[in-house]
Amino acid sequence: MESLEQMVVKLVVALAIGLFIGLEREFAGKEAGIRTLMMVSAGSTIFTIVAIALPFIISPPENIPEVIARNSGFLTVIANIAVGIGFLGAGIIIKTDEHVHGLTTAATIWATAAIGVLVGLGLTQFAIVSTVAIVALLYLTRKIQISEKIDKTKID
Repeated sequence: MESLEQMVVKLVVALAIGLFIGLEREFAGKEAGIRTLMMVSAGSTIFTIVAIALPFIISPPENIPEVIARNSGFLTVIANIAVGIGFLGAGIIIKTDEHVHGLTTAATIWATAAIGVLVGLGLTQFAIVSTVAIVALLYLTRKIQISEKIDKTKID
């Protein structure tokens, strides 16, 4: 099982990743910003750490390999993160007659939760690469959308 220091480092990394993604959303003026995405990333990391620690908590040391081999139920904690985050994202999506608002923000929450799981699993480098890629995509695609809207106004 991991030490407290290792768990705290993971939590700090998750908070930093949530902060980075949240800054992009905050600058874009979106509903879910810094605080929300920090909590999503940190919460996913915490649940993942708990899932990994469960065999060590519920079983004597000599039975841990057998518990892990015969019972993957503790991994359902990780699977249920995606389900739970789906409910959070659904609360952000608003449909009007003409548009659907909040889909990108909901997807960003979902992706941030996945990155939190990566951190909890110890896949920190991939989590950081994923974070940079997602923030870059969010930023670049917003710039493209803004330039398309400007071009449409010029045509009209």
